[in-house]
Amino acid sequence: MSNTRVLPLLEPEVSEAVAPCCPPLTERPLTVEEAEKTARMFKALGDPVRLRLFSLVASHEGGEACVCDISDVGVSQPTVSHHLKKLKEAGLLTSERRGTWVYYRVEPSVVAAMSQFLAWAD
Repeated sequence: MSNTRVLPLLEPEVSEAVAPCCPPLTERPLTVEEAEKTARMFKALGDPVRLRLFSLVASHEGGEACVCDISDVGVSQPTVSHHLKKLKEAGLLTSERRGTWVYYRVEPSVVAAMSQFLAWAD
């Protein structure tokens, strides 16, 4: 007799933060809410350490990275945690705790929305 059992897959939590931020810049003027949300994302990426962490997560094999794999960015571990928290608050990263480690991933819809926002219409 086997002691194994099939566990159901959990759907990732969908938060408001990962929804597309706004229409392309050239489509129409932004609303106040769209401008605030977009500014939070770009402000979070305006710090070199945060931009590097975002890049490390985005380029990590499998599309997600354990904090243990990305913490060597020239600052202390508490500072890394602070920057990852800011990236999460801006809606750029999602995270999942697995045991003692936290795994981060870039939400593809966020990258697509940021790309669309910056796309220049011909």
